[in-house]
Amino acid sequence: MADLLDDPTTMTFTVAHAASAGDQDPPEHPRPLDESTRARALLAAQPVVEGHAEPPRVLDPDDLAPVRAPEAGAQLWSLRVGADEGVLCTLRRIDAVRALVAAFPEELRLAHTTSEMAHALACGRVAALLGPVSWEAVGGSVAALRAYHALGARAVGLTRFDRFAREAVREMNRLGLTVDLAGADPDTVRQTLAVGRAPVLLTRAEPDGMPDDVLRLLGEREGVCMVPVTPDVSATADALDRLRTLAGPGATGISHATDPATGYAPLFAELLRRAWPARDLVALAHGNATRVLRETEFHARTTRLKAA
Repeated sequence: MADLLDDPTTMTFTVAHAASAGDQDPPEHPRPLDESTRARALLAAQPVVEGHAEPPRVLDPDDLAPVRAPEAGAQLWSLRVGADEGVLCTLRRIDAVRALVAAFPEELRLAHTTSEMAHALACGRVAALLGPVSWEAVGGSVAALRAYHALGARAVGLTRFDRFAREAVREMNRLGLTVDLAGADPDTVRQTLAVGRAPVLLTRAEPDGMPDDVLRLLGEREGVCMVPVTPDVSATADALDRLRTLAGPGATGISHATDPATGYAPLFAELLRRAWPARDLVALAHGNATRVLRETEFHARTTRLKAA
């Protein structure tokens, strides 16, 4: 499929010509698809993993459409709370996401693993993953990390690096909790990447605010920077171009659409005009984020096997 999408002369609709034996006119060549059509075709086959989704305040069917873009295939549902809210508010958010999934079983399916994500997509559902949890809601306790993992959380945000953070990163790697460095300062990103053994996510990131060396390091450590998609398609494409140049195509991802109704097709069409190959667009849509989640799971399994 990637070859077809990369070559606009081959990705065309086939037209059946019923020509008589005496017809000497040469067949008409179908026109190549434009970038917008190609982008919609790619996203229909390769839906987006969104790094940041907020639970709606009211469980109403009309709330679901604005919550996500139509091209979304999986979402990380934010469990972030205010610095003064803590564990109880985090538990309420977990309960809210579970209630949302239960209220819309034809739309959503809770997923704890990448295998469950794939199964949800195969069933025509959007996979809902719990996380990230706020760093403040961890309370400096590895026991809290274990409890959140047992409740189904699969990512925890880390915004500062200290002695406990070093211990927490190792425990998160052991459990299979993805480290989310969204909002972390460059030094925290550097120190976390030096300690961690599993790749990281930045579920809400602005690459323009990150130094070149941090983006290069992120790419070297196979992390993924998930970029919000704004109505300014050109500016978003510029940010993704810089990220792809410095960190590599394996470090790109999508956070969320600030205008979900518009979706992702305009951005992907712009990237096609900028000569992004289809394999890089598939990686941007879901391949890179899924790889981080899958490798985090794999690292946790191998760690437990070695300890057994």
